[in-house]
Amino acid sequence: MIKKPATDRQKPATDRQRPPSVERLLTVARGHLPEATDAGVLANEARAVIAEERARLAAGDDARTLDELAGTVVGRLEGFTRGDVSAVINATGVIVHTNLGRAPWPEVAAARTAEATEYLLLEIDRATGRRGARFRQAEDHLIALTGAEDGFVTNNNAAAVALAVGLVGRGGGVVVSRGELVEIGGGVRIPDIVRRAGAKLIEVGTTNRTRATDFDEPLAAGRARAVLRVHPSNFAMSGFTEVPDPAEVAALAHRHGAFVIDDLGSGALLPTERYGLTHEPMPRERLAAGSDLVTFSGDKLVGGPQAGLVVGRADLIARMRRDPLARAMRPDKATLLAVAATLGLYRAGVAETEIPVWRLIATPLDGLRARAEVVAAGVAAVGGEASVVPLRSTVGGGSLPGETLPSFGIAIGGGSADRLLAALRRGEGPVIGRIEDGRVVLDLRTVPPEHDEDLVIRLEAVLAGRP
Repeated sequence: MIKKPATDRQKPATDRQRPPSVERLLTVARGHLPEATDAGVLANEARAVIAEERARLAAGDDARTLDELAGTVVGRLEGFTRGDVSAVINATGVIVHTNLGRAPWPEVAAARTAEATEYLLLEIDRATGRRGARFRQAEDHLIALTGAEDGFVTNNNAAAVALAVGLVGRGGGVVVSRGELVEIGGGVRIPDIVRRAGAKLIEVGTTNRTRATDFDEPLAAGRARAVLRVHPSNFAMSGFTEVPDPAEVAALAHRHGAFVIDDLGSGALLPTERYGLTHEPMPRERLAAGSDLVTFSGDKLVGGPQAGLVVGRADLIARMRRDPLARAMRPDKATLLAVAATLGLYRAGVAETEIPVWRLIATPLDGLRARAEVVAAGVAAVGGEASVVPLRSTVGGGSLPGETLPSFGIAIGGGSADRLLAALRRGEGPVIGRIEDGRVVLDLRTVPPEHDEDLVIRLEAVLAGRP
Protein backbone atom coordinates (compact mmCIF):
# COMPACT_ATOMS: atom_id res chain seq x y z
CA MET A 1 0.00 0.00 0.00
CA ILE A 2 1.37 3.39 -1.11
CA LYS A 3 0.98 6.14 1.45
CA LYS A 4 -0.38 9.39 -0.01
CA PRO A 5 1.51 12.59 0.69
CA ALA A 6 -0.04 14.75 3.40
CA THR A 7 -2.07 17.74 2.23
CA ASP A 8 -2.34 20.98 4.23
CA ARG A 9 -5.38 19.53 6.02
CA GLN A 10 -3.56 16.26 6.78
CA LYS A 11 -0.30 17.65 8.16
CA PRO A 12 0.89 16.23 11.47
CA ALA A 13 -0.32 18.12 14.55
CA THR A 14 3.20 19.32 15.31
CA ASP A 15 3.31 21.15 11.94
CA ARG A 16 -0.16 22.65 12.28
CA GLN A 17 0.65 24.13 15.70
CA ARG A 18 3.88 25.86 14.67
CA PRO A 19 3.73 29.69 14.32
CA PRO A 20 5.09 31.32 11.18
CA SER A 21 8.65 32.55 10.99
CA VAL A 22 9.51 36.06 12.07
CA GLU A 23 10.55 36.89 8.51
CA ARG A 24 7.17 35.86 7.07
CA LEU A 25 5.40 37.92 9.69
CA LEU A 26 7.63 40.93 8.96
CA THR A 27 6.91 40.68 5.25
CA VAL A 28 3.16 41.01 5.84
CA ALA A 29 3.38 43.63 8.60
CA ARG A 30 5.68 45.94 6.61
CA GLY A 31 2.97 46.43 4.02
CA HIS A 32 0.71 48.11 6.58
CA LEU A 33 3.23 50.47 8.19
CA PRO A 34 4.97 53.69 7.11
CA GLU A 35 8.19 53.07 5.18
CA ALA A 36 10.12 55.03 7.81
CA THR A 37 9.23 52.55 10.59
CA ASP A 38 12.46 51.47 12.30
CA ALA A 39 13.33 47.94 11.19
CA GLY A 40 14.76 47.00 14.58
CA VAL A 41 11.67 48.15 16.45
CA LEU A 42 9.42 46.28 14.02
CA ALA A 43 11.50 43.08 14.32
CA ASN A 44 11.42 43.21 18.13
CA GLU A 45 7.62 43.54 18.18
CA ALA A 46 7.26 40.72 15.64
CA ARG A 47 9.42 38.42 17.78
CA ALA A 48 7.30 39.26 20.83
CA VAL A 49 4.08 38.41 18.97
CA ILE A 50 5.55 35.11 17.71
CA ALA A 51 6.65 34.22 21.25
CA GLU A 52 3.13 34.94 22.54
CA GLU A 53 1.62 32.84 19.75
CA ARG A 54 3.92 29.95 20.58
CA ALA A 55 2.77 30.10 24.22
CA ARG A 56 -0.89 30.21 23.13
CA LEU A 57 -0.47 27.15 20.94
CA ALA A 58 1.30 25.25 23.70
CA ALA A 59 -1.70 25.98 25.92
CA GLY A 60 -4.03 24.40 23.36
CA ASP A 61 -5.47 27.59 21.81
CA ASP A 62 -6.33 27.76 18.12
CA ALA A 63 -3.69 29.14 15.78
CA ARG A 64 -4.15 32.65 14.45
CA THR A 65 -3.64 33.37 10.76
CA LEU A 66 -0.61 35.20 9.45
CA ASP A 67 -2.79 38.26 8.71
CA GLU A 68 -4.14 38.23 12.27
CA LEU A 69 -0.64 38.12 13.72
CA ALA A 70 0.49 40.94 11.44
CA GLY A 71 -2.54 42.96 12.52
CA THR A 72 -1.47 42.50 16.15
CA VAL A 73 2.02 43.81 15.38
CA VAL A 74 0.70 46.82 13.45
CA GLY A 75 -1.93 47.60 16.08
CA ARG A 76 0.63 47.65 18.87
CA LEU A 77 3.04 49.93 17.05
CA GLU A 78 0.25 52.34 16.16
CA GLY A 79 -1.12 52.16 19.69
CA PHE A 80 2.15 53.35 21.22
CA THR A 81 1.44 56.84 19.88
CA ARG A 82 -2.25 56.90 20.75
CA GLY A 83 -2.07 56.08 24.45
CA ASP A 84 -4.82 54.34 26.38
CA VAL A 85 -6.68 57.22 28.04
CA SER A 86 -10.17 57.58 26.57
CA ALA A 87 -12.36 60.65 26.50
CA VAL A 88 -15.55 59.99 28.48
CA ILE A 89 -18.96 61.51 28.99
CA ASN A 90 -19.00 62.64 32.61
CA ALA A 91 -22.58 62.17 33.83
CA THR A 92 -21.64 61.93 37.52
CA GLY A 93 -22.69 65.47 38.38
CA VAL A 94 -19.20 66.17 39.80
CA ILE A 95 -17.91 69.17 37.86
CA VAL A 96 -14.24 69.04 38.88
CA HIS A 97 -13.82 65.26 38.96
CA THR A 98 -10.36 64.28 40.19
CA ASN A 99 -10.50 60.77 38.72
CA LEU A 100 -11.60 62.12 35.33
CA GLY A 101 -8.79 64.64 34.98
CA ARG A 102 -10.28 67.47 37.07
CA ALA A 103 -11.21 70.53 35.02
CA PRO A 104 -11.85 70.05 31.29
CA TRP A 105 -9.71 72.62 29.47
CA PRO A 106 -11.04 75.61 27.56
CA GLU A 107 -10.76 75.11 23.80
CA VAL A 108 -8.38 78.04 23.46
CA ALA A 109 -6.04 76.51 26.08
CA ALA A 110 -5.89 73.20 24.21
CA ALA A 111 -5.33 75.05 20.93
CA ARG A 112 -2.43 77.06 22.36
CA THR A 113 -0.56 73.87 23.31
CA ALA A 114 -0.31 73.07 19.59
CA GLU A 115 2.25 75.89 19.42
CA ALA A 116 4.57 73.65 21.44
CA THR A 117 5.28 71.76 18.20
CA GLU A 118 7.23 74.83 17.03
CA TYR A 119 10.22 76.74 18.37
CA LEU A 120 9.04 79.51 20.69
CA LEU A 121 10.37 82.78 22.07
CA LEU A 122 10.21 81.15 25.49
CA GLU A 123 13.25 82.76 27.08
CA ILE A 124 14.54 85.16 24.43
CA ASP A 125 14.03 88.91 24.48
CA ARG A 126 12.49 89.83 21.12
CA ALA A 127 14.16 93.27 21.11
CA THR A 128 17.73 92.30 22.04
CA GLY A 129 17.87 88.69 20.91
CA ARG A 130 19.44 87.78 24.25
CA ARG A 131 18.18 85.42 26.90
CA GLY A 132 15.35 87.04 28.83
CA ALA A 133 12.76 86.18 31.45
CA ARG A 134 10.91 82.92 30.94
CA PHE A 135 7.53 83.30 29.16
CA ARG A 136 5.74 85.93 31.27
CA GLN A 137 2.22 86.14 29.83
CA ALA A 138 0.66 83.93 32.52
CA GLU A 139 2.31 85.96 35.30
CA ASP A 140 1.19 89.23 33.70
CA HIS A 141 -2.39 87.95 33.67
CA LEU A 142 -2.12 86.97 37.35
CA ILE A 143 -0.90 90.44 38.29
CA ALA A 144 -3.78 92.10 36.43
CA LEU A 145 -6.42 89.74 37.85
CA THR A 146 -5.34 89.89 41.51
CA GLY A 147 -3.64 93.25 41.95
CA ALA A 148 -0.44 91.52 43.09
CA GLU A 149 3.05 92.95 42.66
CA ASP A 150 4.17 89.80 40.87
CA GLY A 151 3.09 86.29 39.94
CA PHE A 152 4.75 82.91 39.52
CA VAL A 153 3.71 79.57 38.01
CA THR A 154 4.80 76.14 39.25
CA ASN A 155 3.75 72.64 38.20
CA ASN A 156 1.12 72.28 40.96
CA ASN A 157 -0.12 73.99 44.09
CA ALA A 158 1.70 71.66 46.49
CA ALA A 159 4.95 72.77 44.82
CA ALA A 160 3.93 76.40 45.20
CA VAL A 161 3.27 75.93 48.93
CA ALA A 162 6.57 74.08 49.42
CA LEU A 163 8.57 76.85 47.71
CA ALA A 164 6.74 79.52 49.71
CA VAL A 165 7.35 77.75 53.01
CA GLY A 166 10.99 77.25 52.04
CA LEU A 167 11.48 81.03 52.22
CA VAL A 168 11.81 80.78 56.00
CA GLY A 169 15.05 78.85 55.59
CA ARG A 170 16.08 75.51 57.03
CA GLY A 171 14.86 75.24 60.60
CA GLY A 172 12.81 78.41 60.37
CA GLY A 173 9.48 78.35 62.15
CA VAL A 174 6.14 78.30 60.33
CA VAL A 175 3.07 78.76 62.51
CA VAL A 176 -0.15 77.05 61.47
CA SER A 177 -3.56 76.75 63.13
CA ARG A 178 -4.33 73.19 64.22
CA GLY A 179 -7.66 73.53 62.45
CA GLU A 180 -5.80 73.92 59.14
CA LEU A 181 -3.42 70.97 59.30
CA VAL A 182 -5.28 69.26 56.51
CA GLU A 183 -4.59 66.41 54.10
CA ILE A 184 -4.81 67.80 50.58
CA GLY A 185 -5.22 64.52 48.71
CA GLY A 186 -3.15 61.51 47.75
CA GLY A 187 -2.10 61.10 51.40
CA VAL A 188 -0.16 64.40 51.30
CA ARG A 189 -0.52 66.46 54.47
CA ILE A 190 0.36 70.05 55.29
CA PRO A 191 2.70 69.06 58.17
CA ASP A 192 4.61 66.79 55.76
CA ILE A 193 5.02 69.60 53.21
CA VAL A 194 6.29 72.01 55.88
CA ARG A 195 8.82 69.53 57.28
CA ARG A 196 9.94 68.36 53.83
CA ALA A 197 10.65 72.00 52.95
CA GLY A 198 13.08 72.06 55.88
CA ALA A 199 10.95 74.32 58.07
CA LYS A 200 9.83 73.78 61.64
CA LEU A 201 6.08 73.39 62.17
CA ILE A 202 4.62 75.38 65.09
CA GLU A 203 0.98 74.53 65.89
CA VAL A 204 -1.37 76.99 67.60
CA GLY A 205 -5.02 77.01 68.61
CA THR A 206 -7.24 73.95 68.56
CA THR A 207 -8.91 71.89 65.85
CA ASN A 208 -12.19 73.75 66.10
CA ARG A 209 -11.24 77.16 67.48
CA THR A 210 -8.23 79.38 66.72
CA ARG A 211 -7.96 83.12 67.38
CA ALA A 212 -5.54 85.73 66.07
CA THR A 213 -4.05 86.07 69.56
CA ASP A 214 -2.95 82.41 69.41
CA PHE A 215 -0.29 83.43 66.88
CA ASP A 216 1.18 86.16 69.09
CA GLU A 217 3.55 84.16 71.33
CA PRO A 218 5.60 82.29 68.65
CA LEU A 219 5.78 85.46 66.54
CA ALA A 220 6.75 87.76 69.41
CA ALA A 221 9.38 85.27 70.62
CA GLY A 222 10.90 85.11 67.14
CA ARG A 223 10.27 81.37 66.84
CA ALA A 224 8.18 81.81 63.69
CA ARG A 225 9.26 83.60 60.53
CA ALA A 226 6.01 83.00 58.64
CA VAL A 227 2.34 82.27 59.15
CA LEU A 228 0.81 79.65 56.88
CA ARG A 229 -2.94 79.88 56.44
CA VAL A 230 -4.57 76.88 54.72
CA HIS A 231 -8.09 77.22 53.38
CA PRO A 232 -9.92 73.96 54.24
CA SER A 233 -11.36 73.64 50.74
CA ASN A 234 -11.91 69.88 50.91
CA PHE A 235 -13.88 69.69 54.17
CA ALA A 236 -16.11 71.82 56.38
CA MET A 237 -16.50 72.17 60.15
CA SER A 238 -19.66 73.29 61.89
CA GLY A 239 -20.83 73.81 65.43
CA PHE A 240 -18.56 75.29 68.12
CA THR A 241 -15.95 76.75 65.74
CA GLU A 242 -13.97 79.95 65.32
CA VAL A 243 -11.39 81.05 62.76
CA PRO A 244 -9.17 84.12 63.03
CA ASP A 245 -9.72 87.15 60.85
CA PRO A 246 -7.12 87.15 58.01
CA ALA A 247 -6.42 90.88 58.37
CA GLU A 248 -5.77 90.56 62.12
CA VAL A 249 -3.36 87.65 61.60
CA ALA A 250 -1.52 89.55 58.86
CA ALA A 251 -1.20 92.69 60.98
CA LEU A 252 0.17 90.64 63.89
CA ALA A 253 2.69 88.84 61.67
CA HIS A 254 3.92 92.06 60.08
CA ARG A 255 4.30 93.71 63.47
CA HIS A 256 6.79 90.98 64.38
CA GLY A 257 8.62 90.97 61.05
CA ALA A 258 7.04 87.78 59.70
CA PHE A 259 5.18 87.23 56.44
CA VAL A 260 1.91 85.47 55.65
CA ILE A 261 1.41 82.65 53.13
CA ASP A 262 -2.21 82.00 52.23
CA ASP A 263 -2.91 78.66 50.53
CA LEU A 264 -6.37 78.91 48.96
CA GLY A 265 -6.31 75.56 47.20
CA SER A 266 -9.04 76.07 44.60
CA GLY A 267 -8.55 79.79 44.15
CA ALA A 268 -11.72 81.11 42.55
CA LEU A 269 -11.28 84.05 40.18
CA LEU A 270 -15.05 84.59 39.85
CA PRO A 271 -17.42 85.13 42.81
CA THR A 272 -18.99 81.76 43.57
CA GLU A 273 -21.97 83.34 45.37
CA ARG A 274 -23.13 84.65 41.98
CA TYR A 275 -24.15 81.06 41.19
CA GLY A 276 -25.91 80.21 44.45
CA LEU A 277 -22.80 78.79 46.15
CA THR A 278 -21.04 79.80 49.35
CA HIS A 279 -18.45 82.52 48.85
CA GLU A 280 -15.04 81.06 48.09
CA PRO A 281 -12.07 83.24 49.15
CA MET A 282 -10.47 84.97 46.18
CA PRO A 283 -6.74 85.76 45.80
CA ARG A 284 -7.35 89.49 45.41
CA GLU A 285 -9.32 89.55 48.69
CA ARG A 286 -6.58 87.78 50.64
CA LEU A 287 -3.89 90.08 49.28
CA ALA A 288 -6.02 93.06 50.26
CA ALA A 289 -6.34 91.58 53.77
CA GLY A 290 -2.55 91.61 54.15
CA SER A 291 -1.36 88.22 52.91
CA ASP A 292 2.12 88.45 51.39
CA LEU A 293 1.83 85.36 49.19
CA VAL A 294 -1.30 83.60 47.98
CA THR A 295 -1.10 80.18 46.31
CA PHE A 296 -3.83 78.30 44.44
CA SER A 297 -4.40 75.65 41.80
CA GLY A 298 -4.80 76.13 38.07
CA ASP A 299 -6.91 73.02 37.46
CA LYS A 300 -9.76 73.41 39.94
CA LEU A 301 -11.97 76.49 40.03
CA VAL A 302 -9.58 78.37 37.76
CA GLY A 303 -10.57 75.76 35.19
CA GLY A 304 -7.30 75.21 33.32
CA PRO A 305 -4.36 72.80 33.35
CA GLN A 306 -2.66 71.52 36.47
CA ALA A 307 -0.42 74.26 37.82
CA GLY A 308 0.45 76.08 41.01
CA LEU A 309 -0.25 79.82 40.85
CA VAL A 310 1.47 82.24 43.24
CA VAL A 311 0.74 85.94 43.60
CA GLY A 312 2.02 88.52 46.08
CA ARG A 313 5.07 90.53 47.05
CA ALA A 314 7.65 90.92 44.31
CA ASP A 315 10.65 90.43 46.64
CA LEU A 316 9.34 87.14 48.01
CA ILE A 317 8.44 85.81 44.57
CA ALA A 318 11.88 86.79 43.30
CA ARG A 319 13.39 84.67 46.07
CA MET A 320 11.13 81.76 45.14
CA ARG A 321 12.35 81.99 41.53
CA ARG A 322 15.97 81.79 42.73
CA ASP A 323 15.33 78.67 44.83
CA PRO A 324 17.20 75.73 43.24
CA LEU A 325 14.07 73.60 43.70
CA ALA A 326 12.06 76.04 41.58
CA ARG A 327 13.64 74.55 38.48
CA ALA A 328 12.45 71.08 39.48
CA MET A 329 8.96 72.45 40.02
CA ARG A 330 8.53 74.63 36.95
CA PRO A 331 5.96 73.76 34.26
CA ASP A 332 6.90 73.05 30.67
CA LYS A 333 6.12 75.29 27.70
CA ALA A 334 2.81 73.58 26.84
CA THR A 335 1.47 74.09 30.36
CA LEU A 336 2.59 77.72 30.40
CA LEU A 337 0.80 78.37 27.11
CA ALA A 338 -2.39 76.72 28.36
CA VAL A 339 -2.32 78.55 31.71
CA ALA A 340 -1.83 81.87 29.94
CA ALA A 341 -4.72 81.16 27.57
CA THR A 342 -7.03 80.21 30.45
CA LEU A 343 -6.18 83.29 32.50
CA GLY A 344 -6.57 85.42 29.40
CA LEU A 345 -10.24 84.41 29.22
CA TYR A 346 -10.78 86.01 32.63
CA ARG A 347 -9.11 89.22 31.51
CA ALA A 348 -11.23 89.23 28.35
CA GLY A 349 -14.41 88.93 30.44
CA VAL A 350 -15.57 85.67 28.85
CA ALA A 351 -14.62 83.12 31.53
CA GLU A 352 -18.23 82.17 32.30
CA THR A 353 -18.95 81.18 28.72
CA GLU A 354 -15.54 79.92 27.56
CA ILE A 355 -14.18 78.03 30.59
CA PRO A 356 -16.01 74.69 30.91
CA VAL A 357 -16.01 74.61 34.72
CA TRP A 358 -17.80 77.96 34.96
CA ARG A 359 -20.06 77.23 32.01
CA LEU A 360 -21.26 74.04 33.75
CA ILE A 361 -21.72 75.83 37.07
CA ALA A 362 -23.72 78.60 35.39
CA THR A 363 -25.97 76.31 33.29
CA PRO A 364 -29.64 77.32 33.92
CA LEU A 365 -31.84 74.69 35.58
CA ASP A 366 -34.65 75.01 32.99
CA GLY A 367 -32.25 74.14 30.22
CA LEU A 368 -31.09 71.02 32.05
CA ARG A 369 -34.69 69.86 32.52
CA ALA A 370 -35.49 70.36 28.82
CA ARG A 371 -32.41 68.43 27.75
CA ALA A 372 -33.19 65.61 30.20
CA GLU A 373 -36.65 65.24 28.68
CA VAL A 374 -35.17 64.90 25.19
CA VAL A 375 -32.58 62.33 26.32
CA ALA A 376 -35.18 60.31 28.24
CA ALA A 377 -37.45 60.29 25.18
CA GLY A 378 -34.55 59.06 23.05
CA VAL A 379 -33.90 56.19 25.44
CA ALA A 380 -37.59 55.29 25.59
CA ALA A 381 -37.71 55.24 21.77
CA VAL A 382 -35.31 52.28 21.72
CA GLY A 383 -37.19 50.36 24.38
CA GLY A 384 -35.33 51.59 27.46
CA GLU A 385 -36.86 52.62 30.77
CA ALA A 386 -35.86 56.21 31.52
CA SER A 387 -37.37 59.01 33.56
CA VAL A 388 -36.43 62.63 34.23
CA VAL A 389 -35.28 63.18 37.83
CA PRO A 390 -34.16 66.20 39.89
CA LEU A 391 -30.59 65.82 41.15
CA ARG A 392 -27.90 67.68 43.09
CA SER A 393 -24.53 68.31 41.44
CA THR A 394 -21.29 69.05 43.29
CA VAL A 395 -18.32 71.21 42.33
CA GLY A 396 -15.83 68.55 43.47
CA GLY A 397 -12.03 68.52 43.20
CA GLY A 398 -11.61 69.62 46.81
CA SER A 399 -13.66 72.76 46.22
CA LEU A 400 -16.69 74.08 48.12
CA PRO A 401 -17.21 71.03 50.37
CA GLY A 402 -20.85 70.24 51.05
CA GLU A 403 -22.05 72.72 48.44
CA THR A 404 -24.41 71.47 45.74
CA LEU A 405 -26.22 72.86 42.74
CA PRO A 406 -29.74 71.83 41.65
CA SER A 407 -29.71 69.80 38.46
CA PHE A 408 -31.71 67.45 36.26
CA GLY A 409 -30.84 64.15 34.65
CA ILE A 410 -32.30 60.78 33.82
CA ALA A 411 -32.70 57.59 35.82
CA ILE A 412 -32.45 54.27 33.98
CA GLY A 413 -34.62 51.47 35.36
CA GLY A 414 -34.78 47.73 34.75
CA GLY A 415 -32.08 45.18 35.51
CA SER A 416 -29.00 45.45 37.67
CA ALA A 417 -27.75 49.00 38.20
CA ASP A 418 -24.21 47.76 38.85
CA ARG A 419 -24.12 45.80 35.59
CA LEU A 420 -25.56 48.71 33.61
CA LEU A 421 -23.05 51.17 35.10
CA ALA A 422 -20.19 48.79 34.27
CA ALA A 423 -21.48 48.30 30.71
CA LEU A 424 -21.63 52.07 30.17
CA ARG A 425 -17.96 52.36 31.19
CA ARG A 426 -16.81 49.74 28.68
CA GLY A 427 -16.52 49.92 24.91
CA GLU A 428 -16.43 52.95 22.66
CA GLY A 429 -17.60 56.26 24.10
CA PRO A 430 -17.56 55.42 27.83
CA VAL A 431 -20.22 57.05 30.01
CA ILE A 432 -19.56 57.53 33.74
CA GLY A 433 -22.64 57.86 35.94
CA ARG A 434 -23.68 57.08 39.50
CA ILE A 435 -26.24 54.97 41.36
CA GLU A 436 -29.03 56.46 43.46
CA ASP A 437 -31.92 54.51 45.00
CA GLY A 438 -30.90 51.39 43.12
CA ARG A 439 -30.99 53.05 39.69
CA VAL A 440 -28.31 54.43 37.39
CA VAL A 441 -28.65 58.21 37.19
CA LEU A 442 -26.98 60.42 34.61
CA ASP A 443 -26.62 64.07 35.64
CA LEU A 444 -26.73 66.42 32.66
CA ARG A 445 -25.07 69.35 34.43
CA THR A 446 -21.69 67.79 33.69
CA VAL A 447 -22.61 66.70 30.15
CA PRO A 448 -22.04 69.40 27.50
CA PRO A 449 -25.16 69.77 25.31
CA GLU A 450 -23.23 68.71 22.21
CA HIS A 451 -22.79 65.25 23.80
CA ASP A 452 -26.50 64.58 24.41
CA GLU A 453 -26.87 62.68 21.13
CA ASP A 454 -23.73 60.64 21.87
CA LEU A 455 -25.21 59.80 25.27
CA VAL A 456 -28.41 58.47 23.69
CA ILE A 457 -26.44 56.43 21.14
CA ARG A 458 -24.30 54.89 23.86
CA LEU A 459 -27.36 54.05 25.99
CA GLU A 460 -29.07 52.50 22.97
CA ALA A 461 -26.04 50.27 22.32
CA VAL A 462 -25.73 49.16 25.95
CA LEU A 463 -29.47 48.47 26.38
CA ALA A 464 -29.37 46.42 23.15
CA GLY A 465 -26.51 44.35 24.55
CA ARG A 466 -23.87 45.71 22.18
CA PRO A 467 -20.37 46.56 23.47
